[in-house]
Amino acid sequence: MTTADLILTHARVLTMDPDRPRAEAVALAGGRILAVGNAVEIAALAGAETRIIDAGGRTLLPGFFEGHVHVGLGGADLTHLHIGHLHGTEAVGAAFRDFAAANPDMPLLMAQEAHYGILDKPATRHDLDAMILDRPIAMMSPDLHTVWANTAALRAAGLLNGAQMPHGHEVVMGEDGLATGELREFEAFGPLIAYAGEGRINLGIATGEEPDPAPTEAERAADKALLLRGMAHCAAHGVTSIVNMDGNRYTLELLAEMRAQGRLPLRVKVPFHFKPHMVLEALDRASAMTADFDDDWISSGFVKMFMDGVIDSRTAYLLQDYPDQPGHRSEPLFPPERFDRIATEIDRRGLQIAVHAIGDGAVRVAIDGYQAARAANGPRDSRHRIEHIELIDPADVPRLGALGITGSLQPPHAPGAMDFPLQPTLSRIGAARWPDAYLCRSLAAAGAAIAFSSDWPVADVSVLRGIAAALTRAPYDGADDERLSLMQVLHAYTAGGAWAAHRDHVTGTLRPGLAGDLVMLGGDIEATDPARIPDLGVTLTICGGHVVHDSETLA
Repeated sequence: MTTADLILTHARVLTMDPDRPRAEAVALAGGRILAVGNAVEIAALAGAETRIIDAGGRTLLPGFFEGHVHVGLGGADLTHLHIGHLHGTEAVGAAFRDFAAANPDMPLLMAQEAHYGILDKPATRHDLDAMILDRPIAMMSPDLHTVWANTAALRAAGLLNGAQMPHGHEVVMGEDGLATGELREFEAFGPLIAYAGEGRINLGIATGEEPDPAPTEAERAADKALLLRGMAHCAAHGVTSIVNMDGNRYTLELLAEMRAQGRLPLRVKVPFHFKPHMVLEALDRASAMTADFDDDWISSGFVKMFMDGVIDSRTAYLLQDYPDQPGHRSEPLFPPERFDRIATEIDRRGLQIAVHAIGDGAVRVAIDGYQAARAANGPRDSRHRIEHIELIDPADVPRLGALGITGSLQPPHAPGAMDFPLQPTLSRIGAARWPDAYLCRSLAAAGAAIAFSSDWPVADVSVLRGIAAALTRAPYDGADDERLSLMQVLHAYTAGGAWAAHRDHVTGTLRPGLAGDLVMLGGDIEATDPARIPDLGVTLTICGGHVVHDSETLA
């Protein structure tokens, strides 16, 4: 009989395994789950060297599966100024000046979570100049799609006089022939991020290309430090697996180096990022990444694409005009016919596709492309995904389930559910469309597979806060209640996320043979008022049998 390395007992175990949904104890051996059962059964697997942790009636779950995160950007975000709780030029300026005094050598003072109405007017470089004139400063919107920079920052990044940008990315220019300070989408503010020294870790989302010239050992070490800081932050919130929704081969190489050094705490899946300017032959890089990185800890196997931007900056592609800007719908970053061809080729290669699509027009283009790929290549277990789906036409709701498309959704993103304010988003959508916005229950009821995530650092990575947001969100006027049950929400953050990422053979449920990935909460989640779930906290996070977070030194 195999002896357990670690036993967690007297827990309220929610296994996410439909064959045995509940248990009292779990035994681990060799980094995997040895057995799941009642306390007496599991106690028999203990040996002289077995560590035993008494959960004392706390909830024990599969480790949370963060299905959409930007861990390197999140690691950098942890070093930035956070102003999401502030409002007005005076408060923001005071925060910037305090941050500047505390960071005299930082090349760019970057503030995060600057909601679109933070200054009660469209922000310009002049507004930021009035806060700090002699050092480069900038504010990033919560959705990570817009940056506002002062004159010093624009000059330092070579953007003050404008710059030629790919379709969908814009350095907004003023009547004086100089940049206004607003930089829309990743390549527009990429030079600013590079000036800050975070350009390499940003390449995966900005351009999809590799660092050139090749990074030095010191630069690689700095980038690994950002990834490790981000992963440690995720682990503290109970996360054991992440889908890093930006990436390139360089990201995978850094992760492999960390693993070889014994420093990789979590399982990571990384895409090839296909940008609109790329030719189909670029997908050879995606296939090579998939072949070279494919194990239980580091994998690729999918292609990420952006179909549009975001609602607040009116860069999301809609089927109808924006109600507050008649005549404007934006447009897809990939024309529909071209996306059909790209999706068909990716699918032919046996790769998964994940498309950022926020507006209902972008969602339809993505669905149509997946349907075209299915028609050309035949049905297969592709599990193609659509990320966000903040607005969807009612006619498209049943198509997700019918085509086997996963809805990769973020409960914290719905305005009013957690940190994002109601405005200007709801006005951009218009009251007539609120019933079609931020659907969840409706998609699930129509047969779509659902995976939940945070999109950190767009939103707080705290899964417990995300669970509370999913359970307490109030419906918009005229809209249905889009909340799922507690067990459905927990499934979407565990087994649902693993399935959506083709990792369900590795993790996501607690059953013998799967990875020893678990999270112990600070109490019984089923007995906790939904609004108080964040107060439970995460007591213990275990990945591959190794304790990667222990808030009470239980291990």
